[in-house]
Amino acid sequence: MKILVEEIVRKYQPQEDIDTVRAMSKKYGRSGGELYHDHCFNFQYEYEKVDDEGKPYQSSDDVNINFGLSVGNHYRNTDFGLAYYRNELKAKGYDPDYRSRWKDERRNPRYYECESECEKWLGFQNSSNEDKSIIKPNAEWEKDFQLWVIGTSYCHSRQFKVDETTFKVLKQFTTAQEKLIEAHENIFSYTEEKMKKLRLGLKSYRYFDQAKALADKLGVVLNESMMNESSSLALSVYSPENLASLLEDKVELTREEKIAMFKAQQQSVN
Repeated sequence: MKILVEEIVRKYQPQEDIDTVRAMSKKYGRSGGELYHDHCFNFQYEYEKVDDEGKPYQSSDDVNINFGLSVGNHYRNTDFGLAYYRNELKAKGYDPDYRSRWKDERRNPRYYECESECEKWLGFQNSSNEDKSIIKPNAEWEKDFQLWVIGTSYCHSRQFKVDETTFKVLKQFTTAQEKLIEAHENIFSYTEEKMKKLRLGLKSYRYFDQAKALADKLGVVLNESMMNESSSLALSVYSPENLASLLEDKVELTREEKIAMFKAQQQSVN
């Protein structure tokens, strides 16, 4: 995609023009022109449409290609970076799922703590006392995909016109970014639904052996020190066998099936 973008940009801003502006700015400062090493580009496809009265008029579609870890024109739109580096962030003890976890209550203090931790690791937040020898992911991406362009740092100020075929190819790139972000959201939703069942089951167990039996069926290492004290307060509703099956990717039990399962378990206890 960078090769394609570079071909388009160089069509409008040939390398010889870049070299000329560089020489002029070196001699005359900003009066000689400005260059910017950019990783963000806007493209426009213009076409003709017809209104309700049958009169033709010019219309256009735009696409923003951002080779950084942000998506779109806003430098703090970090959804792509959170999705791409999800495993790495979790390995560091950070929560890359915080936006999905608290999407309905962003004023939760923990939301902003997680946001700050993730943005610092990705490189969207930087401080003067940091080790400058460490290149953070955002800076690494921007450095790898930069192109020299004539103009200032304002990405939206540069609009390159393309034909329909090229526009569709460019859109494929942004669609791929969006699909990765969507996959991240789906992973959280999928996992969280499983965890709700797991938490409900564990809280209902009276004995450690019940939780241990469940952990063995799921292939999870479990010892008594890992158990929450509140997990022994309620009567057991789910047997380890039943809860383990609920965590599998099967069709959800109906209300009638759950009642029958509960009655069968109670009878076996009695």
